[in-house]
This record gives sequence, structure tokens and C-alpha cells, in this order.
Amino acid sequence: MLDLSLYSLAIEILRERDILDQILEVEQSTEKSELKELLQGVLDPHAHLIPKIGAAIETNPHDVIFLSGVGEVYPYIRSHNVLNNLQSTAKDAPTVLFFPGSYTHELATGASLDLFGRLHDDKYYRAFNILNYEV
Repeated sequence: MLDLSLYSLAIEILRERDILDQILEVEQSTEKSELKELLQGVLDPHAHLIPKIGAAIETNPHDVIFLSGVGEVYPYIRSHNVLNNLQSTAKDAPTVLFFPGSYTHELATGASLDLFGRLHDDKYYRAFNILNYEV
């Protein structure tokens, strides 16, 4: 099992890029929208987060990948961006995303992740709810 926290990975990336302290300094005096935009750029899933996850996948033997911390990194990292970008990297083992909300799938409208049971995101997901399966 490979257990990865999106929050821990985000902090690690900020430290490695030597900008964590700078972000903490400007946090109180910066508009939330500007801070969100800054973090979204610095933690871009395709450019930064997925390569970090890929490195962990390569160096840690595993049969399954657990991804947590979705609620902690919202709104600057969105789960649909992570899942869409992760498809080409995490293809040899199942990935379980611990999501603070609900997952719905309907034939007419497709799949949706509703963060905290309130924020509807109607993106396409190649995923399924593991609660509907038995081993």
C-alpha cells in the first residue's frame, strides 16, 4: 500500500520550491482569490503534483494507492484535476481517493464528486464507488 496525502505533498512541494515561508508571510495581507491563484499555479497538478506522486509510485512497492487530504487542499487543488492527470501515472495499481463528500454516477449525466456534500462538480470520472463492491 502506498499512502499519500495531497496536503503533505503540497507542503513538501512548497518547501522544496523554497516558497512556503513567503506564502505564510503574505497570507493575511493577500486577497483570498489572489492566494488561491498563486497556490493553484505553484501546485499545478500536471506540472508539480503528479510528478511528485509519480516519484513516490516508482520508489515505493505497492498493490494499491491511497490518496487522502482532498478537503485540506481545497480549493487550490481540485480532485478532478488530480484524477484526470493521474490516469497516465498511476496505471499499474488501483487508486483509492478518500473524498469528503459523495460520489454519484448516473447514466444520463455521468459521474460527479460533491465535495462536503455541497459543492457539485460534474466532471467526467473514470472511477467508481468502492462501497458498491464486495471482496
